[in-house]
Amino acid sequence: MKQILLASLSVCAAVAQGLTEPPPLVLIHQAPGFVSVRPYTDARNSVDVVGMASITGPPTTWLLELHDSFSSIEDVDKSLRPLAPFAAVAGAEVSGADILAGSRSLIGGYRPGLSYRPEQATTALRSARYCQASIYQVQAGSESEFAELVKSRRVVFDSINLDRPDLAYHILSGASSGTYVFLAPLVSLKVLDEALARAPAYAENTAAEASKTTGLIRRYLLFRVEPTASRVSDDFASADPDFWRGAAQKP
Repeated sequence: MKQILLASLSVCAAVAQGLTEPPPLVLIHQAPGFVSVRPYTDARNSVDVVGMASITGPPTTWLLELHDSFSSIEDVDKSLRPLAPFAAVAGAEVSGADILAGSRSLIGGYRPGLSYRPEQATTALRSARYCQASIYQVQAGSESEFAELVKSRRVVFDSINLDRPDLAYHILSGASSGTYVFLAPLVSLKVLDEALARAPAYAENTAAEASKTTGLIRRYLLFRVEPTASRVSDDFASADPDFWRGAAQKP
């Protein structure tokens, strides 16, 4: 576990965030119902925050902070601390069957070797209307098996030219050891129709995941990207200013 954590931190330190480069770190805040992004505006910090409302699973909002370093996380934490924006949900109940049970905030380190077409995924995030989150809990000692599974999945995706790139993050803090979150930005849900129509291999590969990796627990969630629950920079919004700025300016 220590080696994996150090490797993730090394990647984070080595990658400089750009318009097509995946964020080295993400901080995910989870809360039931709708969460306002106003505290980020009031605190006047510059971090990009993408808000997503659940379509499947319990009614939940994810606020996805995109960071290039732990120093950035510290700066945002300091700016938000006086506002206590997430205190109201601290006592909310979570199903014990949830892989992320008991967690409200997670820090994930980018794993390029597990991601699929990550540059495309980073670009897609800036104009996404939906996001599919795949959450995996891997048993200790099964990380290499999990990596092989992801590698075989990439082969299947490439064979059908699946237009569903994703970004893989190993959760460094906030969840049990061996937790991974894969984020697949979707311009339209039609992408999922095309994937299922194109290849039975896609469905077969998904169905076989649990049997290929010892003790693998998985969960899939679908989110709608909400510009009114987001706070992004002009550079981020430039991919689709009408979506990010037009909706966000409405009362």
